[in-house]
Amino acid sequence: MTVALSAMALLGSSCQTAQKPPSLLSAKAPPPPLTATTSSSPQEAQKSLPPASQKGDVVQPIRTEPSVQTDSKTQTTSSDPVSDLVVRVENDYQAGLNAYHAGDVETAKEHFDGAFNALLDSKLDIRSDDRLEKEFDRIVDGVNHLDLGSLGPDSEAQKSEPAPIDETNGITPSADPKVMAKVQAEIKSTHSDLPLMMTDQVAGYISYFSNRGRGTFERAYARSGRYREMMLPILKQEGVPQDLIYLAQAESGFHPLAVSRAGARGIWQFMGSRARGYGLQRNQWEDDRQDPVKSTRAAARHLKDLYAQFGDWYLAMAAYNSGPGTVQAAVKRTGYADFWELYRRNVLPKETRNYVPIILAVTIMTKNLSQYGFEDVSLDEPLTYDTVGIDYPVDLRLVAECVDATPAQIQELNPGLLRLSTPKQGKFELHVPPGTGDQYQAAIATIPADMRLWWRYHKVQTGETLASLGRSYRVTTNAIVAANQLDGSELEAGSHLIIPVAVGKHPLGDKITYARRITRYRVHKGDTVETVAENLGVSPQMLRRWNGLNGNSLSGRRILLLHLPVTPSSEPAVTASSRSAQSSKTTQMASTSAAKSKARERESQASDGETAILRHTVKSGETLYSIATAYNTTVASLRRTNGNIATLRPGMILFVQTTH
Repeated sequence: MTVALSAMALLGSSCQTAQKPPSLLSAKAPPPPLTATTSSSPQEAQKSLPPASQKGDVVQPIRTEPSVQTDSKTQTTSSDPVSDLVVRVENDYQAGLNAYHAGDVETAKEHFDGAFNALLDSKLDIRSDDRLEKEFDRIVDGVNHLDLGSLGPDSEAQKSEPAPIDETNGITPSADPKVMAKVQAEIKSTHSDLPLMMTDQVAGYISYFSNRGRGTFERAYARSGRYREMMLPILKQEGVPQDLIYLAQAESGFHPLAVSRAGARGIWQFMGSRARGYGLQRNQWEDDRQDPVKSTRAAARHLKDLYAQFGDWYLAMAAYNSGPGTVQAAVKRTGYADFWELYRRNVLPKETRNYVPIILAVTIMTKNLSQYGFEDVSLDEPLTYDTVGIDYPVDLRLVAECVDATPAQIQELNPGLLRLSTPKQGKFELHVPPGTGDQYQAAIATIPADMRLWWRYHKVQTGETLASLGRSYRVTTNAIVAANQLDGSELEAGSHLIIPVAVGKHPLGDKITYARRITRYRVHKGDTVETVAENLGVSPQMLRRWNGLNGNSLSGRRILLLHLPVTPSSEPAVTASSRSAQSSKTTQMASTSAAKSKARERESQASDGETAILRHTVKSGETLYSIATAYNTTVASLRRTNGNIATLRPGMILFVQTTH
């Protein structure tokens, strides 16, 4: 799958604005010359579509006969190669989804590979046919939409944010006459390189952001501080109004990971097809739409092109939202090249009609913060970083360890990365905290290039020993000694060690290994996805995927199916512990003496050398030590088996590993 998805990088939606606005509801004027465009549906057609597949859906492969074309003269039929290819690709993709949701990861990978290879290896140019391009986008978005944590060591996907524009665009607030009068007066003294105009619609959104939507505006304005210093020069260089930065503020709230309900992504909310047209690439490892610098440059160029097409910034912004074809069709239909006239005639999609007033409202308010009570809101500090050019794949956790940062900080500096690693092929510009570029280069040089997705660079903490590090990272002490050429066993706090993690393994806590055997859990009153997941030691996301759930409610559910977490070495013995969960009342009444009795009973049933996993429900007053004593095990073993857990809460379920 790596080869196929990496190859996608070789393949390649948004809005615009500029000059004097046409007078509001003015006399009819001929539209400026318009060039042909291929997009004519709302939100560039794709923005109105849901993602290719929702998690938990199990879908059937398409069973469609190859399409044929008939020659009326000869009455012969010929196969349409594009339709045939789409059907073949879609069947593989859907089969992959079915296998994925059934937990058969290897089969899913094979089908996904087959789908991508069929597209990429065909003699047909994906960009030459809308059907192929849409299918390619559908599969890329669909695969990236899945939780791919189980598809490889570096596949943990970044968590997306909902795009604020979805919520804002869903309402059409009414204007407050007092606000209307106030804003009209302010506009006269407000400087902007965008045309500013006051209408009932603009006043309505100013009222909204001043009250119910206040938090949305405040958070977006504060986050703008991270990117203003980078974005404004780019907008100026590309020759577009710098106040178009408020389009991004309205669209995404300056979240690089913002994703709309229709699949538009990034600070500038590009759809896939439009993004490729402006040089933004997507593959399994990275999505340039989430790269603030690259997407800002692309958005500025797209907006500039739209203004050149329509000659008006309001129409350009509308086209950025719904696609130039939609706006072009509205202008031709009415004969008016005026956004407000098109608004009045209701020939634009509702969300496009709201879109321009939203941006104008955000612009006016940001330029008059004190008048709207936002004078105390401070901007976030600008994001700064060192850039290191690399030509090898590296795990972001290793990067973080090399520069004494956290993986979350490294991800924030590299939002274009979709996983916890850099691309496996080609060059990449890695961003690290400011002033740490040389530190990273020196540290990473100690790790073999082909091991940078696996090995770790550990800073020794007080009290740590070779033995404790070996247990944490699942490596032998001899391997640590050899990798670091150590003379003795004493470790100095603050020093760094290379940890040669074996390929295919990760430190305990990095990954969860689940038993193959299915466990049935009976839902009790008050249970939610979050509480059940926490008590059973699984992730809410996995619990939802196993049971086709959405949200946190378990209303109407009697039984949940799940796979209990185990350590890899104990997985074969888990079948003995994979029994139906007992009722919460009965479990919570069990005492420590009952736990001992259960342990003794298990001892009598187990053969010598057998490893068993028991489940223990934590009761009030119990500690790791008391539980370990009851089961004749150690605190270290309990912590290791339960993801290095430190805090106990009544009702929590612990997994106890015993060997007889």
